[in-house]
Amino acid sequence: MSSFDGKTYWIIGASEGLGRALAEALSRQGANLILSARNAARLAELCAALPNARAVPFDVTDPEAVRHAVAEVGTFDGLVYNAGAYDPITTAKWDTEAALTISDVNYTGALRVLGETVPGLVQDGRGDITLIGSLAGYHGLPNAISYGASKAALISLAETMRHDLAGTGVTVRIVNPGFIKTRLTGKNSFRMPMLMTPEDAADRVMRAMSRRRFRTDFPAPFSWLVRLIGYLPDILVYRGK
Repeated sequence: MSSFDGKTYWIIGASEGLGRALAEALSRQGANLILSARNAARLAELCAALPNARAVPFDVTDPEAVRHAVAEVGTFDGLVYNAGAYDPITTAKWDTEAALTISDVNYTGALRVLGETVPGLVQDGRGDITLIGSLAGYHGLPNAISYGASKAALISLAETMRHDLAGTGVTVRIVNPGFIKTRLTGKNSFRMPMLMTPEDAADRVMRAMSRRRFRTDFPAPFSWLVRLIGYLPDILVYRGK
């Protein structure tokens, strides 16, 4: 019996890529699943293929829809916030509408969902929250207006929650993957080091979810290189810029 067997996990952002692969992996481990995303048709297709899943489609950018979804979902053991948006945006070709959409899905949407769920988990004295960040959240990177900042905000949020919820029975963790082969990374025109399949990334997220460890960055050694940049002097990082 796995540590997921018989438990109920709510995955937000489950219709594509990592979220879909994670749903399939958790299902194989005997978990009961509540799957959410905006694309109701894709969710219905996925739920039909899994023996223990039901769909609750909604848009994380709509506060009223979030409240209705939380009421429909009811009780759960674990929450995975994987909703994500991305477009490559350079500062010289600023796109305010796209930047705001990315931030609203990746970060503000998490605030809406957590605001409706965390108080109940704390009251019950139990629960497990996994926020899916990104290695891009550790540093400002080229062509990542809004995306990197939204993931940095999500990392900071997870850090604060881990401090504040110590001793409540609610576990919070942040998982920061590198590049995963999805429709979002398909928008990139540059070479993506150590590009992973969604299935490989889902296996790593599952391992993180089976432990109480707060932070999981992968893949190594790419994640080590990204974190190392923070220790370099600015004169090296921004030389010639």
